[in-house]
Amino acid sequence: MKTIILGVGNKILGDDGVGIHVTDELKKHIKDPNITIDDAVTGGMNLLELLLGYDKAIIVDAVKTNEGEVGEVKRIPLDNFSTMHSCNPHDVSLTEAIEIAKKMGEEKIPQEIIIIGIIMKEIPCEFKEKLSKRIEAAVPKAVEMTLNEIKKDIKISI
Repeated sequence: MKTIILGVGNKILGDDGVGIHVTDELKKHIKDPNITIDDAVTGGMNLLELLLGYDKAIIVDAVKTNEGEVGEVKRIPLDNFSTMHSCNPHDVSLTEAIEIAKKMGEEKIPQEIIIIGIIMKEIPCEFKEKLSKRIEAAVPKAVEMTLNEIKKDIKISI
């Protein structure tokens, strides 16, 4: 199975970069040629483009919601995920991008797309390189959840 793990966010926007912090850690543990680990400082249509051609996609990102506690990590199937927060109001959400692509006949969309979401009440769009304490504490949990998601299919280096 060909899988991609994408850390979404921007490391110079503080907590918004949490997805990239998670993929940085995952790169230390996953050594499998069928798994691509990458970062994405984009959303919507551009994010969808990165997923095309994979069987499974795992997206690690900050998720703005009032459900749950700040720093909580949740596994969210794409079907239950209505929109991804972005600092760019000129782009569509990933779910909207997928719907548009399907209507246009795109056939290379992954069969399974999972979001590993780190819960936040607000996702800052301000310049700051460090994660807040609660979000930094969520990184190991998100790493573990991602590894559990692909455990049966990978070689892990410890």
